[in-house]
Amino acid sequence: MPDFPPVPLTLEGSSALHQFFRFDWKAWRSCADGEREKIAGEFTAALNKLERARADAPVRTALYSQLGHKGDLMLIHFRDSLEALNQVELDLAQTRFYDFLDQRHSYVSVVELGLYESSRKTYEAATAKGFEAHAPEWNAEIAASLKRGADAMAPRLFPAVPDAKYLCFYPMDRKRGEQVNWYSVPFAERQRMMHEHGLIGRRYGDVVKQIITGSIGMDDWEWGVDLFADDPVVFKKLIYEMRFDEVSAVYALFGQFFIGVRLPVEKLGEWLEGKL
Repeated sequence: MPDFPPVPLTLEGSSALHQFFRFDWKAWRSCADGEREKIAGEFTAALNKLERARADAPVRTALYSQLGHKGDLMLIHFRDSLEALNQVELDLAQTRFYDFLDQRHSYVSVVELGLYESSRKTYEAATAKGFEAHAPEWNAEIAASLKRGADAMAPRLFPAVPDAKYLCFYPMDRKRGEQVNWYSVPFAERQRMMHEHGLIGRRYGDVVKQIITGSIGMDDWEWGVDLFADDPVVFKKLIYEMRFDEVSAVYALFGQFFIGVRLPVEKLGEWLEGKL
């Protein structure tokens, strides 16, 4: 497709923030018992407000007990704007519990649906009407197509945090070195590889919920990947199988992996007593 833009179309939805904290157990144990209860209660109340707007609303904030040396607690937030995410940060910072948290890492992104398959059809339809790429008529045609797609995909673009026991999060890039550069591969070849890559993920669709977020221009990597499942071994199997796929084997770079166990807000007090 030499006359088409090389960039695939995307749909964007919720803004996303991942936070990873180390908890200061020594400072916590130095507090009086009654004071600890008050501080934990205040934080639990704050998390309940952040979790969902009302009892029947979707979960937009979730807490996890993190495994490994990278941290102790993880928070995921989905909101409608970056300003709303920033307000979440400020709200948490007002709590006394926040004094015991040392944020070791964070990730800012936006829910993204890649449209390699439909991009080609959309470009071809606009060209068939005689529109030149990026001309006003072309842009209007593309915008109308994206609007139809966004309306149809709204539940995936503005997701609730899945009700699964385990979370695996990792960031990733596509290679763009001198010898291997994803961004210099012809569109049709990238489309083919992404189609084959997606087939693997769909085979795990009944046991893994996946949310992809785009972070180009927002954070250090290009995408963030959230995997939610009730069996953590599934993460290993899915990611391992995908690494044999061409798009991952040749063109993928992966950042750090973070894994956690869902921690219901009402059980934070038990977690603080060493119980999961």
